[in-house]
Amino acid sequence: MEAREFQNIYKKSYMPLCMYALRLTENTDVANDVVQFSFMRVWELLQEGREIHNLPVYLYRVVRNVALSQMKTDRLYIPLPDNSEEIEVTDEDIDTSQRDARLWSAIDSMPPRRREIFLLSKRDGLTYAAIADELGLSVKTVENQMSKALATLRNETSLLNSSFIFTFL
Repeated sequence: MEAREFQNIYKKSYMPLCMYALRLTENTDVANDVVQFSFMRVWELLQEGREIHNLPVYLYRVVRNVALSQMKTDRLYIPLPDNSEEIEVTDEDIDTSQRDARLWSAIDSMPPRRREIFLLSKRDGLTYAAIADELGLSVKTVENQMSKALATLRNETSLLNSSFIFTFL
């Protein structure tokens, strides 16, 4: 595999793999480290001549294995269930991590104030009145910004509905 092709896979897969690793590790920094290490390890294997037939699925397996290994050796993590070795990467895991990555990319693309209002509402559960009070805005401004934020998410992610957004955050 050429470096350019691997770099394209890296760009396309990095965020979904981080979302997958985050669900396993429950720590953003560790999830990023796990994904970085996993890509490095897969690149080394490819350079050694290893043939990998389904690279995306293989990357998810490597990320899972690295995350599980990290969790076993790091006392900061919750102990793994006894059946952790039997856990397989499913298509649903991959689809969920890709959807999560699209959602967070859309949230990150919002103007800072709109993103802040959106997260205060959906993540923190504040009412529009509480957000307006906290940020020194009118309730109408908060309503308008929330409307624009939800429109952005619908337009940029197409598969999301408001019930998903509530459960995700």
